[in-house]
Amino acid sequence: MTGTQIGLELSVFLACAVEAVEALTIVLAVGTTRSWRSTLIGVASALGTLAVLTAALGPALTSLPLGALRVVVGGLLLIFGLQWLRKAILRAAGLKELHDEEAIFDRQRQSAGSAGLVAGGLDAYSFTVAFKGVLLEGLEVVFIVLTFGANQHDVGLAAAAAAVAIALVVVAGVAVHAPLARVPENTMKFAVGVMLTSFGTFWGAEGAGAHWPGGEGALLVIIPVLLAFSLTLVAVLRGRKAPAVGQRAAAG
Repeated sequence: MTGTQIGLELSVFLACAVEAVEALTIVLAVGTTRSWRSTLIGVASALGTLAVLTAALGPALTSLPLGALRVVVGGLLLIFGLQWLRKAILRAAGLKELHDEEAIFDRQRQSAGSAGLVAGGLDAYSFTVAFKGVLLEGLEVVFIVLTFGANQHDVGLAAAAAAVAIALVVVAGVAVHAPLARVPENTMKFAVGVMLTSFGTFWGAEGAGAHWPGGEGALLVIIPVLLAFSLTLVAVLRGRKAPAVGQRAAAG
C-alpha cells in the first residue's frame, strides 16, 4: 500500500467517523425521547436516498478525464477542507465554541420532548429529524468517499475506510447507548481540515498542469507545512484574544 493510499484511508476514516458521531447524537436523542420505530425508518430512508445519489454521481464523476477530474476534486476538497480548517482554527483559538456532543444531545432531547405527544403510527417528528440528520451528515460522507476514491481510481478502498469508521461509531453508540462525548472530535476535525486541504491543493495543482517535486512524496511536505501554518494561526489568534479579554475586564 502506497503512502497516498494510507493518507486516503486515514482521511476518509477520520472524516466519516466525525460525521457518524454527529449523526448518532441526533438519532439517539430522538429515538430515546420519542419513537425508535419512526426514528429508524427515517434513518433507513436517508440511507436509501444516499445509496441512490452515490449510484448516480459515482459513474459520472469517475468518467471525467484524469486532468479534469483532479481539478474538480481538488477544488471541491479545498472548499470543504478550508471550511473545516477555518472552524477548527477558531475553536482551537477560543474564538468559536467547541463542538460538544453532550450539549447537542441535551438540546435535541429538549426539542424532541417539547414537540408534542407521539401519536399512533409513524411519528413525523422522529422520522423527519432522523432523516434530515443522517442525510446531511451522510452527504459529506458520500462526497468524501467519491472524491478521494474517484481521484485514486479506488472507490472501494475509500468506501471500506468509511464503512469501518461508521461501523465502529454505531457499535460504540449501541454499546454505551449515549452520545460519544469522549471522542476527541474537535482534534479530529482539525486533522481532517488539514488533510482535505492538503490533498485538494495537491490534486488541484496537478489537474491544472503543475508537477510537484517528488510526485506524491510532496504530500509529506504539504501536510506538515499546512499543519504548522494552522497551528501558528491558532497561536496568533490566541495572542490577540488575550489583550482584548483583558481590556474588556478592565473596562468592566
